[in-house]
Amino acid sequence: MSDNNTTVILDTGCANLSSVRFAFERLNADVIVSADHQVIKSAARVVLPGVGTAGAAMDALVSRDLVSIINNLTQPVMGVCLGMQMLTEKSNEHGGRTEQDIACLGLIPTQINELDSQGLPLPHMGWNQITVSDHPLFKGIEDGSYLYFVHSFKAPLSQYTIASSQYGEAFSAAIAKDNFFGVQFHPEKSAAIGSQILQNFLNMGNQA
Repeated sequence: MSDNNTTVILDTGCANLSSVRFAFERLNADVIVSADHQVIKSAARVVLPGVGTAGAAMDALVSRDLVSIINNLTQPVMGVCLGMQMLTEKSNEHGGRTEQDIACLGLIPTQINELDSQGLPLPHMGWNQITVSDHPLFKGIEDGSYLYFVHSFKAPLSQYTIASSQYGEAFSAAIAKDNFFGVQFHPEKSAAIGSQILQNFLNMGNQA
């Protein structure tokens, strides 16, 4: 990785990674999908994707010995959808496998629980507006921008919230701590606004 501008999407073995990869490729990013520890460590930035339930996703990280690798990364790391939720301390999305909360990566001190949609259908699926902060991930993104969501679980509003949205209750559309941040929405399915957020992420690694 001599140019050190590679974006690595973690190959968790259980996520549909192609749409995220294609979204970065449309921005002419040097992007690869890998579970190789050395490739991940040497990347300019890392993406943690996720589909399914927290329990299955964490099992996949454990089985590939990726937990300690992720926890020790110092470059920008972005979790997408379930990937965001996996950055938190715990999730009660256990997929019926257990009544216990699922221990997550513990990188952002918040937790995931069911979205209180206040009678609106779950999952929350479709376009919704966000309110943004001045975090670099949202540079050039205006309050009220629409992004595409598919989820039934959420991170609550907290000091780690860098963007919020509302579906029944208000919830975190994005969270961050240090070099770790996550987005609940799908930037790869969110048209021009989503592409701008991915470009902002690419720009972050360039500044390192």
